[in-house]
Amino acid sequence: MKYRIEISSVAESEADSAFLRLSQFTSSSQASQWYAGLLQAIDSLSQMPRRCSLARENEYFSQEIRQLLYGRGRNLYRILFTILEGQEVSTVLILHIRHAAQQILGENPEESN
Repeated sequence: MKYRIEISSVAESEADSAFLRLSQFTSSSQASQWYAGLLQAIDSLSQMPRRCSLARENEYFSQEIRQLLYGRGRNLYRILFTILEGQEVSTVLILHIRHAAQQILGENPEESN
């Protein structure tokens, strides 16, 4: 089964911000290569998106939230998504693209201390 990919405007904005941050510290060709790889990783979710683990945020939301890790080291990002099952077409909705060091969505800051 092939899933349609939909990217939220929030996730698009987060990806653009990550690209801009990365381009400040690396060459523009490296940043562009990173961005192209991010889009490829997202596109890979059109096949078997349930291969990805549940995200840490899953417990804070009513919908199942999964994550795909992209990058490595200091440039590790979590692509957060949910799967919307339809009768004719099922969709992978990309909710957020967050740096791995960012706080968990939905978590109370006092709980993480």
